Amino acid sequence: MRTCVRWWGRGGLPTRSGILLLLVPTFLLALQLLVVGPWLPRATRVGVEEQEGAVAFSVISIEPERSSRQRGSPSGGPGQEEEDEEVEVEDGGRREGARAFEDENEMHSRQMGPRTLEVQPWASDKPSFTAELNRIITSITRPQLNCSRVLSPGQAQASQPPADSPHWLLCAEDWLLPAADRPCVAYSFSMDGRDAEFLKTVSLLGCEVHSFDPSNSNASGGHLGNSLASNHGDGGVVSRHKMWLEWRAPRKRKHKTRGNLGSVSQTLADIMAALGHHTVHFLYADLLSAEWRVFQNWIELGTLQSVHHVVATVHLQWAGFEVGGTNEEVLRYWFSVLQGLQAFGLKLVHSSAGEGHSVLKQTVPNAHSSYTLSWVNTRH
Repeated sequence: MRTCVRWWGRGGLPTRSGILLLLVPTFLLALQLLVVGPWLPRATRVGVEEQEGAVAFSVISIEPERSSRQRGSPSGGPGQEEEDEEVEVEDGGRREGARAFEDENEMHSRQMGPRTLEVQPWASDKPSFTAELNRIITSITRPQLNCSRVLSPGQAQASQPPADSPHWLLCAEDWLLPAADRPCVAYSFSMDGRDAEFLKTVSLLGCEVHSFDPSNSNASGGHLGNSLASNHGDGGVVSRHKMWLEWRAPRKRKHKTRGNLGSVSQTLADIMAALGHHTVHFLYADLLSAEWRVFQNWIELGTLQSVHHVVATVHLQWAGFEVGGTNEEVLRYWFSVLQGLQAFGLKLVHSSAGEGHSVLKQTVPNAHSSYTLSWVNTRH
């Protein structure tokens, strides 16, 4: 009886047998991992890593991964170069560089405005030449702002709108004109010489005037090229440049010295930068069917926010340079461009019909082949 008590513990089981029973499951589990584990499919062992014969378990985080792009540029585009160049900079400098790059992008975004032209819906349920054309004609013949005082062609004194319809008008309301004690800037882009009265008006106003004509051999400063020598402080004198407007912005912008752009054709933004102008108060443009793509460039680069008065001729007899598609698609594109101008604050104050009745090579009795439109920017 004493022998039995010595071999049995208080739990009712032999002490040594209990220890063996506890070790058996652990032994079987280890044996299973060693024998069966290597034969299991890889997908069934997610989270198990073999490292130098030992078994380890990895912790899977559900927190979103923070990529390097999120720390630098918002996309993998131009910002990727700055991100790669920051690798060799110390942590403090890297943070400052990234912050400066983000601040520059934010400022650039505010200044540039919309990046792409917003295509407007069709005028009717399905593409219709008549519906699209009627919408265009309505948009370019109905003034959106009535000016009680205007500047007529060749005149520098504001007066009431004339009875006869002139070629163009400038809205001369006090709040829309530059202050008398401040300099004004005027650009004219024309190859047909029809800007003579515009140049006279802005010269009489004492503006700094620049005339751009690629066929002009009398460029400013006696150069035959594309000199952009400015005439700051010489109001009323017309500086003539052998240059034209471009709508294709260069992909990689190189630093251009002030006064010389290195090309006969440049965007309005580049011309303004070379001349040192932040604002153009009066702009005249007869671009001979290049106006639609140039307008789109102004919209996408946000250049229009720096232009106060615009007098431009739009041509309807054909689609224009680098504009394609069916007639209905072209008309919708034109209307989208006009809406883009309006979105920047341009209000139509005057419309003058040109000669002819051809629209996209079709004779249309109730429409004209061209219109000269006078806008004023009410958001400057």
